[in-house]
Amino acid sequence: MTARRTVDNVAVAPARVGYTSLLRTPGAWTFLLPAFVARLPFAMLSLGIVLLVFDTRGSYGTAGSVAAVSAVAQALVGPQTGRLADRFGQPAVLVPTVLVHAVAVGTLIALALGHAPVWTLFLAAAAAGASVPQIGAMVRARWVGKLSARPAHLNTAFAFESVTDEFTFVIGPVLATAIATGLAPAAGLVTEASLTLLGGLVFATQRRTAPARHPHVPGARRVSALASPGVRLLAGSFLGVGTVFGAMQVSVTAFAKAQGQPEVNGIVYGIFAGGSMLAGALYGMVAWRRSARQRMLASYALLVLGCSTLWAMPNLTALAVAGLVCGLAIAPTLITGYTLVETLVADGAKTEAFTWLTGAIGLGLAIGSTVAGQLIDAGGPRTGFLVPVAGAGLGLVALVTLRRLLVASGAPGRTVARSGSVAPAGGNAAVSGNAAPVISGNSAPVSRNAAPVNGSAAPVLVAAAAAE
Repeated sequence: MTARRTVDNVAVAPARVGYTSLLRTPGAWTFLLPAFVARLPFAMLSLGIVLLVFDTRGSYGTAGSVAAVSAVAQALVGPQTGRLADRFGQPAVLVPTVLVHAVAVGTLIALALGHAPVWTLFLAAAAAGASVPQIGAMVRARWVGKLSARPAHLNTAFAFESVTDEFTFVIGPVLATAIATGLAPAAGLVTEASLTLLGGLVFATQRRTAPARHPHVPGARRVSALASPGVRLLAGSFLGVGTVFGAMQVSVTAFAKAQGQPEVNGIVYGIFAGGSMLAGALYGMVAWRRSARQRMLASYALLVLGCSTLWAMPNLTALAVAGLVCGLAIAPTLITGYTLVETLVADGAKTEAFTWLTGAIGLGLAIGSTVAGQLIDAGGPRTGFLVPVAGAGLGLVALVTLRRLLVASGAPGRTVARSGSVAPAGGNAAVSGNAAPVISGNSAPVSRNAAPVNGSAAPVLVAAAAAE
């Protein structure tokens, strides 16, 4: 199946789908519960590595570098895992992935506790990051399959996923810190590997809700999702969002410490993440009339505006308010980005496309935390806040300049995204949904795309400094 094409000037009546209605979808809880267990450790891995390596090496620099290697490996290998899942099915890919991850994390723990050479820690961290299961993308692919007959529910479904991601990224680091400091430095990673293994294996057993496989057809040329210029543009813009996450984690920690209130670091960052969580929950309940492309540009511009004020904040209270503004723009940006990418790729490449955007965030996080840390060391805590506005600013310039690439190939030049449901004249299918109306091929029925969300937050790479 080819990527769906957007159409214009479709008159529809607004419709709103609640979360209660969404969660009544038959079979939804069978994959949502194990998915939550498997996704929670995603936010524990980087901080768990930092805490363990710092305890055994006594260097935040080494600890942050090892964690960054893990994040980069995940960003680069994750899309390939998604592509394999599209081709061979989720269970076939997920089971060996979580087994490898458990072994890799166990090896990293043993090497760290055994004071092995540092280069061995980098190798083990790379394997641990590369084998992180792409549960978030797989859940979203299942929603697409489950709600194919009810496209109006998709926007709500992926907004729900955004809120879930935000919740795990707030709770995950707290859980990792509590376990590592309360039991043993290695206990955080032991918990991470155990939850990933348990949740991943149970999730893999839910075959009834798994999307259909799209095996390779002999003689046919299989094209990567990244071959779409629009997907590459969105990945670049998500890279900018990732730099916001990474730089905020390091810069807020450093700023709070410089203000003599290191214990407030978690509160300030929690407000930032909480703002995104709130915005994601509300976003999925709104019957949008603007096109997804217009919403993407507007929310990204708001993100840049919020980031531009961070460096000038005089105290932690003002910084929390500015961080809240940034957070309010995060989830809408990510939700709308996934709305757009879903229209740009064929059904057999959707999981891969989702993971490219996820990986871009992770890569941006590693870049943002590293650059912000260097600027803070050289010029003080305020300089770290220049990274979010620079990264997001470049992403906005790219989006504005190349926005025409966000329309699927062969589509009309204009896109209109509205919400509602009507029965198209002469068609058999109802038009419904919360995003851009689409046409598949030349068929008469019109359907609507919605917004898958990937992680709207990112693991903490260098947050351990808050414990000083």
